[in-house]
Amino acid sequence: MYNSKIFLLIPLFLINSIASSKADSGQKCSNTSSLIGFESNFTMVRHQLRGHLKILDGCSFQVTRFDMLSGSSDVVFWGAVSLNFSDLTSGFPISGQRLNQTAYKNVSFSVQLLPDITWDQINVLSIWDIASTSDFGHVTLPRNGSDSFSDSVHTVFDNCKNLSDNYRVRWNLNVEENWIEIGLEAAAPTTYYMAFGWANPNRTKELMSEADVTVASFTEEGRPFVDDFYITAYSECKLSSKDRTAIGVCPDVVYENSKNGMMVNNTRLVYGHRRDGVSLIMFRKPLNSTDKKYDLPVYPNEDMRVIWALGLMKPPNENRSHFLPQFHGGPEKVAYGHLVLNVSKKVDDCFGPLDADDNEDQELIIADTEVPLVVTTGEVLHYPNPPSPSKVLYINNKEAPVLRVERGVPVKFLVQAGHDVALYITSDSLGGNATSRNATETIYSGGPEAEGVVANPHELIWVPDRNTPDQVYYQSLYQEKMGWKVQVVDGALSDMYNNSVLLDDQQVTFFWTLSEDSITIAARGVKKSGYLAIGFGNGMVNSYAYVGWIGDTGKGHLNTYWIDGKRPLNIHPTNENLTHVRCKSEDGIITLEFTRPLKPSCNQNDKPECKNIVDPTTPLKVIWAMGSKWTDEHLSEKNMHTVTSQRPVQVLLIRGSSEAEQGLQPVLAVHGFMMFLSWGILIPGGILAARYLKHVEGDGWYQIHIYLQYSGLAIILLGVLFAVAELRGFYVSSLHVKLGIAAIVFASVQPMNAYLRPEKPANGEDASTKRLIWEYFHVIIGRGAVAIGIAALFTGMKHLGERYRVENVHDLSWVLIIWFLIAALTVIYLEYRERQQRDRLQGRSNWVLGNVAEEDSIDLLSPNDAFARKGSQSSGVIEVQLEPLNR
Repeated sequence: MYNSKIFLLIPLFLINSIASSKADSGQKCSNTSSLIGFESNFTMVRHQLRGHLKILDGCSFQVTRFDMLSGSSDVVFWGAVSLNFSDLTSGFPISGQRLNQTAYKNVSFSVQLLPDITWDQINVLSIWDIASTSDFGHVTLPRNGSDSFSDSVHTVFDNCKNLSDNYRVRWNLNVEENWIEIGLEAAAPTTYYMAFGWANPNRTKELMSEADVTVASFTEEGRPFVDDFYITAYSECKLSSKDRTAIGVCPDVVYENSKNGMMVNNTRLVYGHRRDGVSLIMFRKPLNSTDKKYDLPVYPNEDMRVIWALGLMKPPNENRSHFLPQFHGGPEKVAYGHLVLNVSKKVDDCFGPLDADDNEDQELIIADTEVPLVVTTGEVLHYPNPPSPSKVLYINNKEAPVLRVERGVPVKFLVQAGHDVALYITSDSLGGNATSRNATETIYSGGPEAEGVVANPHELIWVPDRNTPDQVYYQSLYQEKMGWKVQVVDGALSDMYNNSVLLDDQQVTFFWTLSEDSITIAARGVKKSGYLAIGFGNGMVNSYAYVGWIGDTGKGHLNTYWIDGKRPLNIHPTNENLTHVRCKSEDGIITLEFTRPLKPSCNQNDKPECKNIVDPTTPLKVIWAMGSKWTDEHLSEKNMHTVTSQRPVQVLLIRGSSEAEQGLQPVLAVHGFMMFLSWGILIPGGILAARYLKHVEGDGWYQIHIYLQYSGLAIILLGVLFAVAELRGFYVSSLHVKLGIAAIVFASVQPMNAYLRPEKPANGEDASTKRLIWEYFHVIIGRGAVAIGIAALFTGMKHLGERYRVENVHDLSWVLIIWFLIAALTVIYLEYRERQQRDRLQGRSNWVLGNVAEEDSIDLLSPNDAFARKGSQSSGVIEVQLEPLNR
C-alpha cells in the first residue's frame, strides 16, 4: 500500500516540476511601465494599413480592427528611437511574430515582445518590411510620462459604409460639438473627384438638384482639397452672360462671390493622402451650418437621403480659379448613387482594405533615345517608399518617378545632381553601395564616375539587354533610398538581339546573340498556336528541341528534348543548363527565349544533351514546329505538330543573319527541271534522231544527234554544279545521288567514244571488228545512260518527298510516268514502221539490179539486219562478175 502511494506521487511530482520550470523560464512581465493601458490608432503609411494599438503589460500589446494589404514575408513589428530616416532604418525587431503575405481584414491579435525588449527602448512602434526597408505604418509612443501624445493623423473611423466596390465613406460624429468628420476613400486615379452630400429632403426625384455636397480631390501637385458645392442644374458650373450668376454644379463661394463676397465654404480639410492607388481625404463640416442658403442641416438621429459620385475633375484655367467636377458618367452604383443613412447608427460593413488595380502612384517616364534624362536632386514631397532621406533624385523635374525602358534601346542620362550623388543602376531596391551589405547586388550601369553638376553634367549611356531583369532601380551610390524603380520591358526583338533570320516558310523568326561562352536565343512564330518548338538538326528525328508553351494558369513554360523518332515515345526530356528562360503569348503568338552555354558542362557523356554543342564557326541547322497544345507529361499524338518547317535552315552564327541559309525547294526545283530536260527530252531525242532519221538525205540526222546529246550533257553538268553550289557540299549518301553519278559517267563517256570512232566501211565492204565493237559499245552505253538517268529522275522525286515533304511530289511522279509511257509507245510505233520498211527493202533487193546505196539505218545489233547486209553484198558481187578479173 505504501509503495503504491509512492508510485502515484511520482507522476504528480514530475508534472509539477515541468510546469514550474516552464513558469520560471517564461518572460516575467512588469506592470510598472507608464505605457500600460496606452491606446492609439496606427498612422497609415503604406499597404492600406489600419488598426488600433493597446499596450497590455510590460511585454505585450494588442492590435484590433487590423487591415493591411499583403506584403513580403519579412514584415515584422519594429522599434525605433524616432521617425527620422536614420533612426527608423537602424531600428530593431521587437517581436518574433511575422505578418505573412496574406491580406489582413479586420482582425485582432496579441503580440509578445522579445525577452530582451522593454517599452523603455521603444519610442516608435512600426510595422516594418525588412526586405524593402519600408515603414507600412506606425504609432508614436508618449515620452516623459505623457499619456496624451500620439500622432495627430488617424485613418480609423468609428463608422464605414461601402458606396460601391471601389468607394467608401467613413465618419465620426460629435453631436455635442456640432460636427461630423467624414473620410472619402476611393480606389480611383488622382484625376478623379469624390463627391458626397445630402439631398434636399423635399425632393423625391432628381435628387442631385438642390443637393448640398462636398467635392474632394487632389491638385496637380498632389495636394488634397475640399470644397462646398451646391447643385442648381445637371450641368457643369457656368456663369450667365447676362447677370454673371452661376448655374450648374458650382462651389458655394461662386454663387455668393459674384454678389457680395460672403464666405459660405463651411467645410474644412483635416487630412488627405494618396497610398497604393487609393485616395483618402478627411474633412469636417457642421451638422447645422450658419449658411442656410446653400448648406442643408444634418439631423443625426434621422434617416436622410445621401448622394455620391465619382468622375473626372477639370483643373482651373485662366478663366476660372476652381476645380470643377465633370459629368460622372458610368453606370449607377458604380459611378454614382444614393442611399438612406442615419449617421448616429453604428455602421461598419467595410471588410478589409481597398485594393487598387493600379497601385503605382508615382509619375511614369518612358525613356526615349532622342531625349536625355536629366538627373537632379530635390526635396522630399511624395517619396513612394517611406522612410525617405532628406533629399531624393529627380528625373526631368519629377520626384523619384518610375522609369520605363526597353531592352536593346539605349538610355542616356545627364547626371547633374552634385558631386555627392553618383548615379548607378542596381538590382538592390535601396542602393547606397549595397554591395557592402548585399553580396548579391548586380550593378548594370553607372558608378563613382557618374556624377556631375549643371555646368559640367556627366553623360551615362545604358543599354538594357536581354538578361536585364524586368525590374531594377536607379539609385545613388553614396546614400540609400534616393531613387526608385526602373521597369524593363521588351521592345522589338530586333533591338534586343544582334542577329535574326527568317526560318523556312517565313513563319518563324530566329534571333540570337553570341557571347564568349554562351548564346542567347529567341524564336517568335507569326501564326497563332498552342506551342512553338525550334530544333537543331536536319529534321525532327535526331534533333534537340526547345518547346515553349503557355500552361492552363497562364504561366509560360519551356522544356528541352532529344527526339530519336517520329512517335511520342521517341521524345525524351533532357536537362540542359538554360538560364533567363521566358515564354509568353500575345494574341496567340508565342515567343520563347533562353540562354544556354555553347558547350554543355556534363559529367556523364552518355547523356544526349552532352552532345548538343553549338559551334559558332560551323552552320547551325535550325528547324521549327507549331501545334495546338503541349504538355510536360503524358505526351500523345494530340501533342504532335500541326505545321512544321519543310527543311532545315543553316545559320552561320558568327557571321550574322546575312549568311543564313535560304530555303532549298526553289533550288531543287530548278535542278530537277534541268535534269528532266536532259534525261527526259534532249538525250532521248538525240538517240531517236540517230535511230529513225537516217533515211533523210544528207547528214541532218547526225547534226541533230550531236546537238541534242551535247546540249543535254551540258545541262546535266550545269544542274549538278548548281545543286552542289547551293547545297554547299557533294554528299554521296542517297540512291538518287548514286544513280545520278552513274548516269553522268555514262553520258560523259559518249563524247570520248565518239572521238575514238573507227572509220565507216565503204559500200560493199564488211565492217571491221573495231567498228563493230565501237558500235556495240556506243549503243549500249547510250541506252544504259538514258535508263539510269530516268531511274535517277524517279528516285530524285522520291527523295524530295521524303526529305522535304513537298506536297505535290506524288502528282509529279505520275506525270513523269505518263511522259515516259508516251515516249515508250512512240518508240514501239517507230520500231514497227522501221521493221516494215526494212522488210520491203529486203524483198526489193531480190529482184532490183544496180548500185543499191548502203542503208545507214541498219542496226548491227539486229541479226536479221546483219543477214540483210550480207545478202546485199552478195547480190553486188553477182553484178560485178561481168568485169575483168584483173581490174
